[in-house]
Amino acid sequence: MDLGLKGMKAILVGANGGIGRAVAKVLAAEGCAVAICGRTQDKVDTVKGELDTAGVSNYVEALDVTDAASVPAFVEKAAGELGGCDIFISFTSANPGEDSDAGWETILKTDILPMRRGIAAAKPFLAKSENGSIICMSSTGAVEEFMGVQPYNALKAAVINYSAATAQSLAAEGIRCNCFTPGPVWTDDGPWPQIKQAAPDFFEQIVGSIPNGRMTTGEELANAIVFAASPACKAMTGTNIVVDGGFTKRVQF
Repeated sequence: MDLGLKGMKAILVGANGGIGRAVAKVLAAEGCAVAICGRTQDKVDTVKGELDTAGVSNYVEALDVTDAASVPAFVEKAAGELGGCDIFISFTSANPGEDSDAGWETILKTDILPMRRGIAAAKPFLAKSENGSIICMSSTGAVEEFMGVQPYNALKAAVINYSAATAQSLAAEGIRCNCFTPGPVWTDDGPWPQIKQAAPDFFEQIVGSIPNGRMTTGEELANAIVFAASPACKAMTGTNIVVDGGFTKRVQF
């Protein structure tokens, strides 16, 4: 299937590793120009090398997303470098794992506010596109109980609501917005290899609760995200797409 992404432009926040990096590589393979940012210069340079190999125009930048001005400035510069923006996705995430004021503030500053600021900055460019598409990233911790009281879970639930409201608000401008809610995802540079080494019993418990007996790979999730963001999926907006290998047990309707 031709996803219609050749020549389009995607701006990805926090895509110097993990799921974001996987999405950047799939977009590039489809002929989409890609801009990414991340915390460390060496990681964004690694992704740039991968994008260069794919032969697509790209722009990369190292920045601190907790600085209120950094993400909007990146979006503006990236759109200028690429010549616009058809797809916007924010992947930044943090999970201190504690129900404290500091825990809530960390997730807001690292995950939620960079997403909101990025969407706001990208909207004028997306409105000019024939495929204005936003993807928000949630977590299965938002839809079922997972590891007790967690501000991460609560705020990721807020992302689902925010995405749905954004879809309704921007539909008249021709901009779609969908949310992805992944379960445990394995990437070589993600958190699960470290967890497997540090807490093997917990790791095996999680894998054992996935009906198909393995974690979703970063590439598998990236393929789904890229399809939903592409012109091949133009009729879909306001949805929450769970990709978890059956990890969550609720009936989805």
